[in-house]
Amino acid sequence: MEKEIETVFTNGNIWAIIGESDSGNSELLQKLDNKAAERVSFKHNFRTLSNTTDFYYQQRFNSFDSEDSLTVQQHLDALTGKPGYWSVKSVTEKLRLAPLLDEQLIKLSNGETKRVLIASALIKNPGTLLLDHPLTGLDVKTRETFSELLEEIASAGVKIIMTTGPWDIPAAITHVAVMKEGKIIYSSAKKDFNIKDFDFAHEVKVDTNKLKELLRHDHSEQFNIMIGMKNVTIKYDDKKILDNINWEVKQGERWSLSGPNGAGKSTLLSLVNGDNPQAYANDIVLFDRKRGSGESIWDIKRKIGFVSPELYQYFPTDSSCLHVIESGFYDTIGLFRPTDPAKEKICLQWMELLQVKQYTNKLFSLVPSSVQRLCLLARALVKNPPLLVLDEPTQGLDSYQQQFFTKLIGQICELSDVTLVYVSHYRQHIPENVTRSIQLEKGVASIS
Repeated sequence: MEKEIETVFTNGNIWAIIGESDSGNSELLQKLDNKAAERVSFKHNFRTLSNTTDFYYQQRFNSFDSEDSLTVQQHLDALTGKPGYWSVKSVTEKLRLAPLLDEQLIKLSNGETKRVLIASALIKNPGTLLLDHPLTGLDVKTRETFSELLEEIASAGVKIIMTTGPWDIPAAITHVAVMKEGKIIYSSAKKDFNIKDFDFAHEVKVDTNKLKELLRHDHSEQFNIMIGMKNVTIKYDDKKILDNINWEVKQGERWSLSGPNGAGKSTLLSLVNGDNPQAYANDIVLFDRKRGSGESIWDIKRKIGFVSPELYQYFPTDSSCLHVIESGFYDTIGLFRPTDPAKEKICLQWMELLQVKQYTNKLFSLVPSSVQRLCLLARALVKNPPLLVLDEPTQGLDSYQQQFFTKLIGQICELSDVTLVYVSHYRQHIPENVTRSIQLEKGVASIS
């Protein structure tokens, strides 16, 4: 592969690498990473004021603990690199970071974090910028302007190499490389690339019999109101994140939650998942019970299967994929008890259904990002909860896996009375069973 890398990327200045999720495209970026390059991946390494990376998942919603995080301005000012075109001022302007400069890093949305990570890399004025699926997590507006940003980065003398899906190649891309099984099997100028030759999605089939068997352990609890919010308002200091939200979800309903980066979607979900302490100051009902009436956070989490784009960062590095999935039975970020044979069997069945069983005993931190995502999806599904909250669940998956998972969730909805809240910036990734929607814009909700 070393020889291929040296020769393939000689021509052109804005490359896209596509391939099946396990083809090695993210690993290729690791090989290309050197002193002259800066890489932006799914994971951040933000520092606390104590100069550690010891964040925990719920920290962004806890106003006291989140103050231990640097602000965006402090983070950017602390970065050093060789002088050049990109500075704190220029990245702030081009990546629309001005409204975020006084925000703690830990409070940023997934899409906002991606923009800060790209800015952090550019400030170092690298010779090569390596972007691992940079469009994932970005809202429609940001994706539309991303091509212009790529052109400006390239015009300043920076070579760009990014991984992406075959249907997500920005207009600014000049050259395309295709990977399969760890090797580059094709490279050309973009004008000579035929996307239909390399769409790795094929006929998507879900093993319905296996799924029915797994759903046989379905929950028996029945509720009227799964989620009820009346005039819910969330503020941090003087900034209003959610403004007078009224929302009711009945059992068996399937909802989409949408809105641009920073609209308040993660904050809204944190009220549902029991992660936000401001829930107690608002009129919120979960599973027919008013928040603050004596229920514990664990009572709430027991009824919810949850996944988010950031969740994978917080698991212990010595966790196996199997242990990450089994932790879903206990709603802990990591398995802190001996394995239960009966639960392990269920986990293995879900891994087989999601086609990741070969990674059972592999360290979660070392498997491909798409496998990490699928393991977290299995973790959300293993206990057959009455409520599924799936925040951008197809992020980081290839086109086949995205279609497979969308079809899987659709069949789960058909075969059970599960209630669903589904977040995605891509309309085609939302299952057809979803018939209701709540959209946020600057913390204000519109419902249809």
